[in-house]
Amino acid sequence: MSSKTTFIGAVEIGTSKVTVLAGECSGRELTIIGRGECSSRGVIKGCVVDFKAATECTHSAIEQAEREAGERVDHVYLAQTGGHLEGFYNEAAVSVKASDNMIDAGDIRTVCELAKSKELPAGRMVVDHIRRPFRVDGRLVPAMPNNLVGQRLEVGYWTVHGQEQLLADNIHVIRGFNLEVRELVLASLASGHMVTSAEERQHGVLVIDLGAGTTDYALYRDGAPHTTGVVSLGGTHLTNDLSIGLRLTDGQAEKLKLRFGRASVQSRDKAQKVWLDGNFAIGDRQFPLQAIEHITAARTRELLEVVKKKLSQAFTPETCAAGVVLTGGTAKLAGIAEVAANVFGVPARLGEAPPWVSENLRDPGYHTALGLLYYGVSAQAGRAAPARRGGGFIAGMKRIFANA
Repeated sequence: MSSKTTFIGAVEIGTSKVTVLAGECSGRELTIIGRGECSSRGVIKGCVVDFKAATECTHSAIEQAEREAGERVDHVYLAQTGGHLEGFYNEAAVSVKASDNMIDAGDIRTVCELAKSKELPAGRMVVDHIRRPFRVDGRLVPAMPNNLVGQRLEVGYWTVHGQEQLLADNIHVIRGFNLEVRELVLASLASGHMVTSAEERQHGVLVIDLGAGTTDYALYRDGAPHTTGVVSLGGTHLTNDLSIGLRLTDGQAEKLKLRFGRASVQSRDKAQKVWLDGNFAIGDRQFPLQAIEHITAARTRELLEVVKKKLSQAFTPETCAAGVVLTGGTAKLAGIAEVAANVFGVPARLGEAPPWVSENLRDPGYHTALGLLYYGVSAQAGRAAPARRGGGFIAGMKRIFANA
């Protein structure tokens, strides 16, 4: 294992802000040495819609992180979200070929290739092949099945794919800074690994990452990611509803949401009012607290119900014993854990970063970027990071850029 020091970056281009963390990686050791943030521009619901604006704010955040680190980043891991991402499950089985029924690398390679071989529609590209646990003669095998004895070997993959051009747009934003994107990592898996334990993932846990423009989710079973997805709804939709319902600007509505918004209605007095700014200056106004809570509560429950509907039969309370873990900026909405517990019928809690994370990075808004660094240090150390992608993604990216 190489102990060479490299400097890796984690980049999350979100709808409301761009977050960049720089890490010094040596073998299995990671030190976070820089942070950069910039208000996002040119990004809607997790997708780049104005390349110039998105590039400028992303480069500003990268430069800020590098200045704080005092080092140039060698390559980056880039979070991926957006409603264009879709997933499907495909599985395969092979008969073990050895006369003594001992499974070897060839059996494993064959069954994995078969399970990943389903073709995609034109214009779509694989972002991630997420392997579920192997089965040998119907028995679940949590580790690699090398040298186990059995007659039938099975495996399945949850394959996430997206629009080629939208994926390429994200890569081009980083390439414009003369940086290599080492991997695209699903935002849900990056944040999910930060806020859950190995035990929770083994027992079954659902992670919901509530961002500004999108909500990403990852369902874990038997210690591995089982199903992922993205809903094109997030915190800005609560803001928009407040803006329309109370006839406010987006900025004013965002201010009310952050100060008084709740995931459930607590106010019982229709006459109770709150001030927009509280400084009693010209333009400061009062609004019914109950109306604010009704609007934010209705949209929050709707958002969680949409996630539950998209999961469909993949989610059952019986297979999610560790409950629901909420993260992302919108997860800070008061009372949201209680509402999530009610919607999904399992315990719910707010996600927290591991104890080793410093206090200034413990906000839920950093969980995805921290998870990206985890993927990076896993790759640098030569260990298998969760859901490492196969060669199809990198090969596909090279093809896109060759034709650009």
